[in-house]
Amino acid sequence: MYTLLNGMRVVECASFIAAPSCALHLLQLGADVIRIDPVGGGPDFRRWPVSGDGRSFYWEGLNKGKRSIAIDLSRPEGRALAVDIITAQGDGAGLFVTNFPKRGFLSHNALRERRPDLITVRVMGWNDGSQALDYTVNAALGVPYMTGSDANGDAPVNHVLPAWDLLTGSYAAFALLAAERFRRQTGQGQEVLVPLSDVALASVGHMGQIAEVLTGGDRPRQGNDLFGAFGRDFTTADGRRVMVVAVTARQWSGLVKALGLGAEIAGIEASYGVSFAQDEGVRFTHRDALFPLFERAIAACALADLQEAFDANAVCWSQYRTLHAALREDPHFSTDRDLFTALDHPSGYRYPAPGAMASFGGAARQPVERAPRLGEHTDEVLAEVLALSSARIGELHDAGLVAGPEKR
Repeated sequence: MYTLLNGMRVVECASFIAAPSCALHLLQLGADVIRIDPVGGGPDFRRWPVSGDGRSFYWEGLNKGKRSIAIDLSRPEGRALAVDIITAQGDGAGLFVTNFPKRGFLSHNALRERRPDLITVRVMGWNDGSQALDYTVNAALGVPYMTGSDANGDAPVNHVLPAWDLLTGSYAAFALLAAERFRRQTGQGQEVLVPLSDVALASVGHMGQIAEVLTGGDRPRQGNDLFGAFGRDFTTADGRRVMVVAVTARQWSGLVKALGLGAEIAGIEASYGVSFAQDEGVRFTHRDALFPLFERAIAACALADLQEAFDANAVCWSQYRTLHAALREDPHFSTDRDLFTALDHPSGYRYPAPGAMASFGGAARQPVERAPRLGEHTDEVLAEVLALSSARIGELHDAGLVAGPEKR
């Protein structure tokens, strides 16, 4: 965590990945983030992966460091209390992140009547406001028909990483900071809409895939082949699987040298009248001629010998590992780095939790803070943000409009 955004207060009313990760990014750069949680938890409060007794590692991972106030949002009085918190005054306040529908008590038009300079960042599914998740957007956009190989036939292959959720959360955080800067210049608030479908569509467009489809048709499946360059998985003599990539000329020359394939590669170049050193696209076009050479050369080497040759020649490669093995074996993924802080989490488990992903040379990294217990900061938020007396807070508890942390 860092203190770069100290003084900024963000109120979050959201579930799942995109919107909570938006607020998490802001918090890890120094913002104070207050979660408005339904009493008993929202729809992602018990989402997998979970501990043995059903505590969500997912929820406590996305909500590290945030403050939680639990409110009964099913009652008008509870919804009014939430609106009071969202629109509370303060120079660094009036910043709201949500994935609730545009209509209803959390609509921007309704909220700005209470605070005209309010900034609402609303994560959406489809750009028309209808519901969608990463997995349904991905399916509709056609990505699962580019994933996999001919062995899958006509069956789509879903991706396990919710890329559009993660990218949308990051883009939403960036958009909020842009809107906050504009408000400082003009005094004007606004609603910022960030649909998963637009993030997905624009992203494939940025990578040239829309132009590719409109000018030449859908991309066929490539299996594990790297599209447009040389790259694929290979198996070593001792049965270990490695990913080898050569995009740049230097990567290609290092790979050829490491495996001693210079003469054979030169022969293929002469037969096709091409230079693999100059154009990565040519390596992809003629991959059927190249791959057998590399398969044989790599299959003749044990992993340890291959690693020595690859590293000596600056080859771009990696060994395939499970996540558990990566955390134990690969120093790049070590949880002993200052990116992580070992914490006692609400689930009852102690494990390292990551902080801000960027390193700022002019700021000191602060320790990560654990996720809150549901409603852990109810009284604190009511007193601090709304200046309610302890007697009034007690009345809200007695009426069942708010709740404190659960007892374990």
